Amino acid sequence: MAQSEHAAGSAMDYAEHERTYERFLGLVKWGSIFVIVLLVGMAIGLI
Repeated sequence: MAQSEHAAGSAMDYAEHERTYERFLGLVKWGSIFVIVLLVGMAIGLI
């Protein structure tokens, strides 16, 4: 059987994973806010 490169107990950079996840959540949050504001602005402008 071939050995896997991702052996159990391999070191993981959890701090980097957490930083990336927080950036992703921020992007989703601000992107959603932007889209909502844009849609409200379009609705007001077209009425």
